[in-house]
Amino acid sequence: MQRISSLARFGTFAGVVALTFLSLILLIVWSGWFIIPMAVFGVLSGMGVYDVIQEKHSILRNYPVLGHMRFFFEGIRPEIRQYLIESDQDEEPFSRDDRSLVYQRAKGQEDARPFGTRMRVYDAGYSWVTHSVQPVHIDDTDFRVRIGGKDCKQPYDASIYNISAMSFGSLSANAISALNKGAKLGGFAHDTGEGGISRYHRSGGGDLIYEIGSGYFGCRTDDGQFDPEKFREQASSDQIKMIELKLSQGAKPGHGGMLPASKISKEIAEARGVPMGQDCVSPAAHSAFSTPVEMMAFLGKLRDLSGGKPVGFKLCIGHQREFMCMVKAMLETGITPDFIVVDGTEGGTGAAPLEFANHVGMPMVEGLTFVHNTLRGAGIRDQVKLGAAGKVVSAFDIVRALALGADWCNSARGFMFAIGCIQAQACHTNHCPVGVATQDPIRQRALDVGHKSERVARFHRNTLKALGEMTGAAGLEHPSDFLPRHLMLRQGDKSMVQGDQVYGYLPDGYLLDDASPDFKGNKTRWSRAQASSFVPFD
Repeated sequence: MQRISSLARFGTFAGVVALTFLSLILLIVWSGWFIIPMAVFGVLSGMGVYDVIQEKHSILRNYPVLGHMRFFFEGIRPEIRQYLIESDQDEEPFSRDDRSLVYQRAKGQEDARPFGTRMRVYDAGYSWVTHSVQPVHIDDTDFRVRIGGKDCKQPYDASIYNISAMSFGSLSANAISALNKGAKLGGFAHDTGEGGISRYHRSGGGDLIYEIGSGYFGCRTDDGQFDPEKFREQASSDQIKMIELKLSQGAKPGHGGMLPASKISKEIAEARGVPMGQDCVSPAAHSAFSTPVEMMAFLGKLRDLSGGKPVGFKLCIGHQREFMCMVKAMLETGITPDFIVVDGTEGGTGAAPLEFANHVGMPMVEGLTFVHNTLRGAGIRDQVKLGAAGKVVSAFDIVRALALGADWCNSARGFMFAIGCIQAQACHTNHCPVGVATQDPIRQRALDVGHKSERVARFHRNTLKALGEMTGAAGLEHPSDFLPRHLMLRQGDKSMVQGDQVYGYLPDGYLLDDASPDFKGNKTRWSRAQASSFVPFD
């Protein structure tokens, strides 16, 4: 299979080389006219040699000569995009725009475009930021947020935009190395994903957020239970800045996973702390706790074992009452997470069952609004920082999340684009054409760590620069000043509405005040939630 894959990728290059030599032979033994094909195929052969040794384009390293076809079609992309828009296709043209925007910012190219917006401004769902006639100029766009509550001994000043969770094993060694080295260059954080801390996460020296899933990879016993001492050892590293307990992810919330034994390499086994030759199972639920109170106690234990580093959890909202159970447990135990990351169901770069990807879990905007207002309703919003993830690629995506209550944002998709992902959607086949999502050593060789890490840092820097420009255009001093009223949305009847009319902030402490009204059934759900169990209280 490996030989077939290599033949398919290098077949065109090998073919033109063979035709070059054939033309040379025919030129010598038959006719001088064969100098023309020899020259043509010779040029193509030289092009192929250059493609293999250059470091800039992963596609060309994996598909010498043949890969130039992609750049030909990329050159006529504006016409193709306009055709798709005029043909009333789905949202694919807009995702193409997002990908193009990331590529330009990662490469340091001009990202301005003529002829106005490419969005359908009169369609339902279109949204925009209100601007001021007195804009503000912002020089320093290294926007940061301090994460760490009253029980945290080592608070972390995180960038407002960081790399979301992607595990080694899902991504290649070169991809992880490029992301982490880019995070180091740019001064922002890199979430490890639940697959453990690999040697490639450590090699770049970038700040890490250690994500712990239900498999407890890197801190597990032989039978898959949580191992406190192994966790203490992992978390003691100065490179680990925060600890994130993963309850669920946007791609497939409520769904476990399994990495077949055939895909477990020595390096993956090392990072996860699992034996080779056995299937690696990620259960759907955690074994370290089963009730909201036990969950808060576990978070407190992780904070103590880590030496007081910021500890929090990530989830995609499902049953709203269950999150309220967690909040009630915070109030009852006095143990409050330093942060919560809300993952939207539209996010997730890994492969997932189609039904889960499309129809399980709450989208980021609704989930973030609910979590933000529930914490406000319980009177503890000021104690917990909120992160948001789910197709957060552009500066506007960050603005929208911050306006709706987030303190910072994470992105997987944007940074995957920055290291060369072309959304080939072959992540689960091990045949990624650009070496991002594959364990094939030949394919991942196409991804040059040094070059791509610079693109990661450049994309981050230019996105925050654009965020600063949008913030200044709104007449604000800092992105954290955005509120729902700074957003406008087009409704289904073509009318426009201010953001706080749809996603407004609810009063502090309203869930604890018997006299306050029941906003959207939240008090009813609150009354059915209990700290002692995730089962509804009737």
